[in-house]
Amino acid sequence: MDAKTARKYLRARRLPSEMQQKHTWRTRPDPFADFWDELAQRLQVDPGLQAKTLFEYLQEREPGRFQEGQLRTLQRRIKNWRALEGPPREVFFAQEHYPGELCQSDFTHCRELGITINGQAFPHLMYHFVLSYSNWETGTICYSETFESLSEGLQNALWELGGVPNEHRSDRMSAAVNNLIDTREFTRAYEGLLRHYGLTGQKIQAGEAHENGDIEQRHYRFKQAADQALMMRGSRDFATVAAYDQFLRKLFDKMNATRRERVAEELSQLRPLPERRLDTMRRERVRVSPGSLIHVYRNTYSVHSRLIGEIVEARIKSDSVEVWYGDRKVEELPRLRGRSKHRIDYRHIIDWLVRKPGAFEHYRYREDLFPTSSFRLAYDALREEHGPKRGAKEYLQILALAAKRGESLVEEVIRVLLGRRDPLDADAVAHLTEPGAPSPLLTVEVATVSLAVFDELLCGEGAAA
Repeated sequence: MDAKTARKYLRARRLPSEMQQKHTWRTRPDPFADFWDELAQRLQVDPGLQAKTLFEYLQEREPGRFQEGQLRTLQRRIKNWRALEGPPREVFFAQEHYPGELCQSDFTHCRELGITINGQAFPHLMYHFVLSYSNWETGTICYSETFESLSEGLQNALWELGGVPNEHRSDRMSAAVNNLIDTREFTRAYEGLLRHYGLTGQKIQAGEAHENGDIEQRHYRFKQAADQALMMRGSRDFATVAAYDQFLRKLFDKMNATRRERVAEELSQLRPLPERRLDTMRRERVRVSPGSLIHVYRNTYSVHSRLIGEIVEARIKSDSVEVWYGDRKVEELPRLRGRSKHRIDYRHIIDWLVRKPGAFEHYRYREDLFPTSSFRLAYDALREEHGPKRGAKEYLQILALAAKRGESLVEEVIRVLLGRRDPLDADAVAHLTEPGAPSPLLTVEVATVSLAVFDELLCGEGAAA
């Protein structure tokens, strides 16, 4: 510090911070002074109006008077108005949590993790469960926000925890909460699930996600931890869904390891589990249509044509649909996600398609009858060579061979015939797929390499030179 500056502070007997004058004057005229009363009145009526909207209104009303750089001035002016004269803002009140009192759960999409199974994209959700006092958490992989996924995920969490809290809070998911038309608060199935475990159900208000704040925050923390663990792993690809699930189990165990003391307090307050789990699947009795189809939850599945006209029981799980006739399970199909989807297995209907080849060209679900891209290439080649009608007949006979002799074998034969540009028809495929027929795969002979060649290189005159 300069001596003259020090003398100034000593004479004044004041600290440097006390001598600074607060800047209360404007350095330039207020460009919005003539319009502020009108703008303030508009903000009083509609506090949600943004500064940019009002600025564009002034630009349109007074062409050429306001420049783009003055927007920030109006934003500061409105910000000060909101803080000093605007309407009161929503207050969030911190809540006190008690051991064993409350658990929260919700579904969250995991697309940002970029998980693949054997190189294929794996779109999925996570049913996420947390205890509000200790933040103990776990989750279950699922594919849609259905009651079956909710039931399986909640029961998995409770049985892994080893006890039952008093209350369970969820958002307004349709799998649990009734819409406004129904007088009951929760769906009948969800009420039965809560009653089985002695849980009291809670739901948040519409559009108020912060009321389920613990689980919302855990969504973010879980995905952040999973992303870091995947970076350390060096790959986001897993061989099977089971391997990915095992990775998640280890991650949850690691995250829960630091919460042992508070978890112990929770466990001492939890109520015991019931004697058994509740059956998570739903059952529907449906009739098989003349097209050998059943309709379950607005999706369409094929079953074997033998069942046409019969009533079967569809047992809907979170990830599959079982078809039962009498006391026998006749099909287990992957459950379709969404609505108005279809899954047609050519093995169920190929016998009659071969007899009615004319129905193939305009069949509503024709694209499902190309199991792989090789079959589609074969169909296109047959149409080009034999014409639409004859090509369809040949293709359906090849598809029948795939149903009887194995899809992978027939696909390999198709690939070889197309690769060699050999004639492709049902007879050629039948000949190469007969029991005892030579493998259609090309034989590649690799000559044995003598390592003495390297000795000649090292000892020859060229190497010495």
